[in-house]
Amino acid sequence: MRQGATSPATAKSLFKLNILPSFGLLFDIDGVLVRGKTPIPAAKTAFQKLVNSQGQFFVPVVFVTNAGNCLRQKKADQLSHVLGVPISQDQVMMSHSPLRMFKRYHEKCVLVSGQGPLLDIAQDLGFCQPITIETLREKYPLLDVVDHDRRPKILQYPSAVELPKIEAVVLFGEPVRWETNLQLIIDVLLTSGYPGNPYHRENYPHIPVLACNMDLMWVAEAQSPRFGHGTFMVCLENIYKKITGKDLKYEALMGKPSELTYQYAEYLIRAQAAERQWKQPIQTLYAVGDNLMTDVYGANLYNRYLEDKNSRKGSKTQIQAKVAGGRRPATLFQDDEIDNSWESELASSAAIRCRSVLVCTGVYNPHTEVLSDTRETITETVFHGHRDFRFDPGLVEPDHIVPDVDAAVDLIFQLENFAPS
Repeated sequence: MRQGATSPATAKSLFKLNILPSFGLLFDIDGVLVRGKTPIPAAKTAFQKLVNSQGQFFVPVVFVTNAGNCLRQKKADQLSHVLGVPISQDQVMMSHSPLRMFKRYHEKCVLVSGQGPLLDIAQDLGFCQPITIETLREKYPLLDVVDHDRRPKILQYPSAVELPKIEAVVLFGEPVRWETNLQLIIDVLLTSGYPGNPYHRENYPHIPVLACNMDLMWVAEAQSPRFGHGTFMVCLENIYKKITGKDLKYEALMGKPSELTYQYAEYLIRAQAAERQWKQPIQTLYAVGDNLMTDVYGANLYNRYLEDKNSRKGSKTQIQAKVAGGRRPATLFQDDEIDNSWESELASSAAIRCRSVLVCTGVYNPHTEVLSDTRETITETVFHGHRDFRFDPGLVEPDHIVPDVDAAVDLIFQLENFAPS
């Protein structure tokens, strides 16, 4: 636990009980509320404390998941069933949700990779011309040949109906057939959006790549974590570099631990507070998660951003993540990528701090990852974060460690001296 965190007893002695919230809650889903499709018992108990008899929340709540294989409404319906309280899609933030702000790409032809209803997801986000890997494979049947059984039985040539130039690649999440997705994405990048053409390695930088969900691993019902989209990205990055000798570059990285994700989550928190006509500004965010490298790292990174932003009020800040190895800063979005109306909306942040709360029901195992006050243990930890995020021991130290999400809610209410009426 990081130094300087206020204990519940101290907080209670300093302030009177509050009945209106000045804080918001950001909940991870996998490993905090469920393991795969199995609910974690503490979750339903915790959420009974967060709603009144009519099912209205006492505090603004957003579910921030790195999943990206479904629409928000489906995830909201799943959560409502698991938690026993009504959840709206406006309380759900998928890893791809910030793509709504990238209007520059909405009219362009983009290749989308992942699984689930990809076209529905892309169109819901505002993309008008999405193309799936499967569509690309059908148009160019000679490109996907790793699986011998899926090779064309008769030599086929590309369809006479040409696809438009692909102007960007959007990675929603881990696909099912990794070899097909890796091959065709590389084809698109090395042909500047014309995958039927020969490679032109001098075309660098390549067309824009926007990636969601950098989780190397995630927790389901198995005893050990499973591969996540971050593992697929590692494969793609290394194949591209092996072929070209150059680094794959991202126009934007979304999902935890990117600061852009927390900025968008705070916007959703503020929107809920405004809808409920709660007058107090939301000054503190509590991010509850199970993963040191995504949930804790992301919350602490956003806390640093807020501290920096509030220390120089009035100056325009740009969200950045330092590239590993001391290379140039890697902006999580370019200046002209986000629509101006969204940029001003995100800039109106009122939060002062973001606190990380680590639970022991998912990726983090207190029996194998004992955190010490001296940081030696953390310093020696293998960094599972994305290539473009520098490992900083201070960013993987949680403000609080609790057994489960129910204990997290109790702790937060104590810290805030909150007594819902």
